[in-house]
This record gives sequence, C-alpha cells and structure tokens, in this order.
Amino acid sequence: MRRQRTAKILATLGPASGSPERIEELFRAGADVFRLNFSHGGREDHKKRVAAIRALEERIDRPIGVLMDLQGPKLRIGEFAGGKAELVAGAPFRLDLDPTPGDATRVGMPHPEIFQALKEGADILINDGRFRLRVLRHGADFAETQVITGGEISDHKGVNLPNLVLPLSALTPKDKDDLEFGLALGVDWVALSFVQRPEDVIELKRRVAGRAGVLAKLEKPSAVAPDTLAGIIAEADAIMVARGDLGVECPPEDVPVLQKQIIAACRLAGKPVVVATQMLETMIHAPTPTRAEASDVATAIYDGADTVMLSAETAAGDYPVEAVTMMDRIIRRVERDPLFARIREADHPAPEHTTQDAIATAARHVAHTIAAAAIVTYTSSGSSAFRAARERPDVPILGLTPKPATARRLTLAWGVHAVHTPDDIHDTSEMVALAVKAASVDFAKPGDHLVILAGMPFGTAGTTNMLRVAKI
Repeated sequence: MRRQRTAKILATLGPASGSPERIEELFRAGADVFRLNFSHGGREDHKKRVAAIRALEERIDRPIGVLMDLQGPKLRIGEFAGGKAELVAGAPFRLDLDPTPGDATRVGMPHPEIFQALKEGADILINDGRFRLRVLRHGADFAETQVITGGEISDHKGVNLPNLVLPLSALTPKDKDDLEFGLALGVDWVALSFVQRPEDVIELKRRVAGRAGVLAKLEKPSAVAPDTLAGIIAEADAIMVARGDLGVECPPEDVPVLQKQIIAACRLAGKPVVVATQMLETMIHAPTPTRAEASDVATAIYDGADTVMLSAETAAGDYPVEAVTMMDRIIRRVERDPLFARIREADHPAPEHTTQDAIATAARHVAHTIAAAAIVTYTSSGSSAFRAARERPDVPILGLTPKPATARRLTLAWGVHAVHTPDDIHDTSEMVALAVKAASVDFAKPGDHLVILAGMPFGTAGTTNMLRVAKI
C-alpha cells in the first residue's frame, strides 16, 4: 500500500480512536505512526492499542510506528477554598509551600524547585498563560507577585515559567516506570517532554539503551536557544516542534519563526522533525478545518517537516478519521504544487564530509539524471535511509531492512517507505534481487531503473559505502 505523498502523519490514540476497528480506519485514511500519550489513559488501554496495531501490521504486511509520549514533570498550583478565586489585576498575590487552600491573596505551589529558580521581574504563567504573575520578591519557599492578568482561577492549573531553566530532571518517577512498561510493549519511539538541555536527552538515551528511537520535544524557550538547540538535535534521534507549551512560553509571533528555524536545523542534521499541536484543532468538533488550519499544515510541509501530528483531533475528537483524511489531502495537494518541487530542489544542505553523505548525495543526483523509479536503501540501523531522506530526492525511497524495529522507526522519516525483509542477505546479487522484488510492488515496472544504497559488510550499522544502479 503505497502512500501517494512523502511527508508522514502521526495520529494520537485515545477514547475516540482506541478500538482495533478505528485504528485500522485511521491507518487506511493515512496515519503512518500512532502516538500513545502517557499523560492520559491507563496502561491496560495502551497495551490493548499496541496489540491492535501489531495485529493490523501483521495483516497488511506493512510496518507501523508506535510512539510513546512521556508526561514529564507537571508543575501545578494547589487548591482554593471553594475550588476557585478571583485574581484582580494589579493586586498582590503570594505563592508558597503551604498546602492550606488558597484565596484571592495566595495559593500553594508544591514545587520548591520553582522558588529556587525564580528571579525578580520574572513572569509566572498559569493555565496556559491565561493568568500572568510578575515576581516582586521571593525566597526558598515563597514568591510575592503582582497580578498582571487576572480573572477567575480554579484548582490545580498548570504553571509555566518562560526563560527559566529549572533544576529538574525531564524524567519523573512516573516517566521511568512508564518507560520500562512502554519498552516492554515494543514501542518504536520515546518522546521526552520538558526538555531543557542536551543532558535531558542523554539521560533518556542511557535508559532506553537502543531499544527505541528518542524524540526530544521542544516546548521550552531555553531549549530553542541556538547553542542549546544544536546540542539537543545532536543527541536526539528525532525532534518535535511542540507548539502547545512553546506557544505559551514564547510570544505568539516567535513560534512560526522558531518552527522554521528548528525544521531547518533538523534537516541540516538529517534528523526527522515533527510539527505538532493545534494543526486541525477545529476538527475536534467540526467535520472540516478552518482555512487558516489548512494553511498551517501546508506551511509545515513547504518548510520541509518530515511528519505532522494530530493530537486531540484523533484522540478525543468527533471526527478522527476525517481529520487524518483531511491532513492526507492537504499534504498531497502541497506536494503536487510546482512551487513545492522548486523549494525542495533549491534547498539541499551541503553534505557532511563522510562516505555516507557522499553516497546519499550521489544517489539523489543519479536517480534524477536517469529518471529512476526509486532509491532503495538496504539498511540495518536505518541510517542510510535517514540520510537519503535528508537529500529530499524527487523519487520514492524504499527502506529495506531485516530488522522489524528499524522498519518501524523509519515510518517517521520523510519519503521513506519501510519494508521489512525476512532474512539477511549475503552478497550484492541477493541485495539487487531483493530490491527489484520490493520495488516491483507499487513502485516500478519492467524497464525501470533503481538506485540502490547499502553498506558493506552487510548488517553493519552506519557503513553506507556502495551505490549500484539496477534495471528491472
């Protein structure tokens, strides 16, 4: 089943989409990867959904990716007497460690690490920025603030602190338990929330130990500072532009610019990048998106994103299948636009000084020159397919691999059609025969040419050093 597009779709599963029947509908509508949000739902729900995905994968004989999204540290205020209070703009308001229910003058905030990181003049955002407090004075267990933006506030609202690096690990005890559970289920990607520094990614990679790809979610201004961003991209296997919290902590006008900068940096590094949050938000309760939302999805595709993501639209919305169908339609329409082809052709990053990059760049040129039907990579780790995707060729990429885990990870990469091959191969003639067989299904016909990439010796990760042209 060939997708008639190169960008991928990541769909979140939830109450509206957790049944095996609905999962299959979403896949057939265009979902390439499924997201399990560990901020919601029980473990038994996640287990059943993974089982349904693997059963579907077996029936259709096509790799399907599964991404688990760790909750990360959730910073929240405490409770109010009566469940709510009215904050008045200009009035003083105190945050402290006292668990006593609050009122219009104070409330508890059970996070001493926040008080340690605060600075005078810093802003504290509550409930996705609906309330803004400015720090006037603070100590080890309190902060005296002035209400800048008030209104009626209620219990347990989330807290954001723009431009402050908190002395917190991105992995909570819950995340560590969830991680082991998810890895035991066989997830293919692990998304890390609340990334502030490269060390957060390193900590997760150490725990994952190669059992899944690690995706860093960029939702803090501290994470997208130029030096920090470069370090995070270098350590992560993939990146997500998590525009939800990023849009709360950064000025709205900065988010589109940051999105483009992050996509460009990931493209340069050859790392898959996902654009997420509010892409088709209206479709949670409406059968069609706004024109602005359609334009937003299209912009991400023009910018070069590998994957676009649906959150509540598929997890809890009234029209989950329609949302995936609409996203598929938008992507395919953009990719038919001659402007898209011109942008792609004009934006090829310079290859790194490695054999792998030299071969991948040459493959794109050769495929274009001879009008090849496809580029075929035979890969153990997936690295040659990811490097081929970095080149954004004008022909499909078939990622052949004997490892199911590698095939599933490749479902996140631009333009790669992952194919799980049942056995290892031993020489180039077997490799060419395998490439021809795979490409003959939906991609090529007799007389067509294939450009084949592989590493010698076979089965050794990161050794792409051979380019071969074959005729079917």
